Amino acid sequence: MHFTGRRTECLNTYPGNLMKCPYCGYMETQVRDSRPVDENMSIRRRRYCPRCDGRFTTFERAEMHDLIVVKADGRKEPFALEKIKKALMVALVKRPFTLDDLDQISLKIRSSLEQEGNTEVTSRHIGEVILKDLKQRDPVGYVRFASVYQNFHDISDFQKIVSSESA
Repeated sequence: MHFTGRRTECLNTYPGNLMKCPYCGYMETQVRDSRPVDENMSIRRRRYCPRCDGRFTTFERAEMHDLIVVKADGRKEPFALEKIKKALMVALVKRPFTLDDLDQISLKIRSSLEQEGNTEVTSRHIGEVILKDLKQRDPVGYVRFASVYQNFHDISDFQKIVSSESA
């Protein structure tokens, strides 16, 4: 299916569109809008429940492969996009970014990791990818994230990173 732009008519015309309403559990929700996102790697669908008038968003994307995160202590766990979003929310609190912006940044980071072609990725590498992205987007968010990621102990750690960014 190819989308050329914003579509606002009801798109609930094929059985694959069935989605349970997260509010009331009704199975016949309707797609009101679909558009490509994440550089056309995903489809964002705005949905509506005729039973409870609930509105919600779903995302559809091709699964590349499941990423496994290797933690510093050697443990392995499935990659969790929500952890990236949470870290970004903390780093970018009270900064000029919307929740949609954070979703897009998170998706870009995951896509970047998937495109590397590895099924396992270290938590350290994920942190470095996030730092690289934040460094380009927002210097305050970059310093905030770095302070946690690099485990700053005192003010001199902050001074080092700020002076290296100013140079």
